[in-house]
Amino acid sequence: MKKKFPDFKTDNEAEDFVETADLSEYDFSGMVPMRFELKRKDTSISLRLPEELLEAVRINAKRVGIPYQRFMRLAIERAIETK
Repeated sequence: MKKKFPDFKTDNEAEDFVETADLSEYDFSGMVPMRFELKRKDTSISLRLPEELLEAVRINAKRVGIPYQRFMRLAIERAIETK
């Protein structure tokens, strides 16, 4: 049986743990992926949408646990990615 992943109070505690622990011994099934946005958002736009579309965006953003404007930005980023 795998170990429960510990809780950390500071980034330093987490960094120290990761440097020394064998992570294969821990259960990551309860972990939630995180995405950090570090780039500055310096341009604002105004966008008119049908109310039904905006409500669908808000519902889906809430379902995945992020603000709706970030949800829209991620959808735009995915739409223009080249692979």
